[in-house]
Amino acid sequence: MRAFRALTVTAAACAAIGLSIPFASANPAGGPPGPGGSGGPSNVTVNPYSVHQGSVMQVSAAGCGHGGVVFSQGQFPQTNLSAGSVGFATVRIFNHASPGHHTLSVKCHDNSLVATHRFTILEGNGAQGGIGGSFGPSATETAIGAGLVGSAALGAGAHVMRRRRPIRGRV
Repeated sequence: MRAFRALTVTAAACAAIGLSIPFASANPAGGPPGPGGSGGPSNVTVNPYSVHQGSVMQVSAAGCGHGGVVFSQGQFPQTNLSAGSVGFATVRIFNHASPGHHTLSVKCHDNSLVATHRFTILEGNGAQGGIGGSFGPSATETAIGAGLVGSAALGAGAHVMRRRRPIRGRV
């Protein structure tokens, strides 16, 4: 039981570190604002970091008080960034975008500085929302499910055999 607890804690720690990577890898550009106004976009983040072809991704950036644009050549169309202390944009990845690591750029309307951030496009379509999440299990998922059902059946059989009461007259 102790090994299971240690494994669970280790897995949770690895997941927390893995989920924090997109936030830690933001590439601020511009530095602090100068006397002429905005210092340009900074603290660019994407959510999710890895996105399927045809799916949407949220982009946010600080420092674009009058709004701006988000673009990545060939991966999604240029999209407007909302105005405010932190601007937001929702971009839709092209269905034909090439899988792999890519860079997006953020440029404010009131400044010529550009900030960049990396993201990953995954091959294939994302979950089909509204249709139950997917069209069917893969071969791997089917094998795992069959293994779990078989393990449960063996465990139940062993439990019944151990708990079986002896027939009268037999010891």
